[in-house]
Amino acid sequence: MTHRPLDEPARAVRSHPAEPLGSRPPAPDQVDPAVLSALLQRHGWQRRGGAAGRYGRWTPPGPAGSGTSLLVPENRAYPDSDDLLGEALVALSRSASPSARDVLVGLAVPSDEIHWWRDVPTGPLGTSPWAVEDQLRTAARRLLLAGALATRARAGYFGARYRSPAAASLENVLVGAAPVGRRLTALVPVATGRALTVRLHQALYAAREATDYQRATGDMDAFDAAVEAGVSHELTEALIALVRGSEGARIAVEWAPAAVPEGCATPAEPVEFSPGDLPALREAGARYLRAEPSVPVRLTGTVVRLRRPGPRGEGGVQLRVIAGAEVPHVRMTLDEESYRIAGHAHLVGLPVRVHGRLESQGGFRRLVNASEVAPVQVDDAERDRLMKSLQETAEITAFFEEACGGD
Repeated sequence: MTHRPLDEPARAVRSHPAEPLGSRPPAPDQVDPAVLSALLQRHGWQRRGGAAGRYGRWTPPGPAGSGTSLLVPENRAYPDSDDLLGEALVALSRSASPSARDVLVGLAVPSDEIHWWRDVPTGPLGTSPWAVEDQLRTAARRLLLAGALATRARAGYFGARYRSPAAASLENVLVGAAPVGRRLTALVPVATGRALTVRLHQALYAAREATDYQRATGDMDAFDAAVEAGVSHELTEALIALVRGSEGARIAVEWAPAAVPEGCATPAEPVEFSPGDLPALREAGARYLRAEPSVPVRLTGTVVRLRRPGPRGEGGVQLRVIAGAEVPHVRMTLDEESYRIAGHAHLVGLPVRVHGRLESQGGFRRLVNASEVAPVQVDDAERDRLMKSLQETAEITAFFEEACGGD
């Protein structure tokens, strides 16, 4: 592994798909006039006249609106629609208004918008402490991750399961400009993230209804039913992180104008949570953590660590999971014979197969009642790849030290 010298400038981060729009707006023939009008309205632009049924005149929000206007056709039936669209797109690309860039992003990457608001005290001139900004971003990401997990399975508690693919699904999510510390907007591309947005939207409403029911009756049963809508320990913990330290928080979804999901209102009403909801959310999270059962599995993985207190008897083994469960690593305790099989498989570069139950305590990172440990035959090329991967880790050193001092 190589390291970048401390005095070397940091590499530029990957630009998102809308980055070049300042100099190259979308082509007019690729823009639906109705979608452009909807995005302008969403981002605060005002329609101030125009020829009814033909085009509208739009001005940006704030003081900048006094000297700028766009003429946007209502549909392509208007004879000069392409010319008007082209002029409007060029004007947006040259506009100093932050909302103009948000509109162009929405055209270039059709996205659902998820908005978070936190009611927190502000400092001089509307500033916010660093911790407030960090808390909002952290809580928002945890909510997105909870939504991504719920697209993979329905569970009250996920732990380490599905976490890697769920986190990878957030890579295309963009962040919109917003006032520091109080509001945040995520742009979730429809092509790759629509399932996430829909599931999170449903889960938030279900969590709100279950919380209301618990506060009114003291009964937690509604949270059990809410699991089917995507509510989980991870979601309740994210909501707690969002609300804690604030006077309240809201989350709202605005669907991409060109692709509103069937049966979903537009705009959707924000879902609100207050500090008074925290006891119910905490109790629900603890309930999910206790109730999620262990899972029977048959895992295939490579041995990356072996440890036992002496040359004989049972020992601990860590596997890097290849197949059988959506977790990256598991630990287990094996009897003497199974431990010996795992050790030999490690030495010759073979994965092993093992039966057991993934225990929910500890985040589904431990396999209990492990049995039927057996090496899995692979071709020479795959064995060489596995051996090379293992030799690049520090764990193999610890293994050989134990092997040399053991049997």
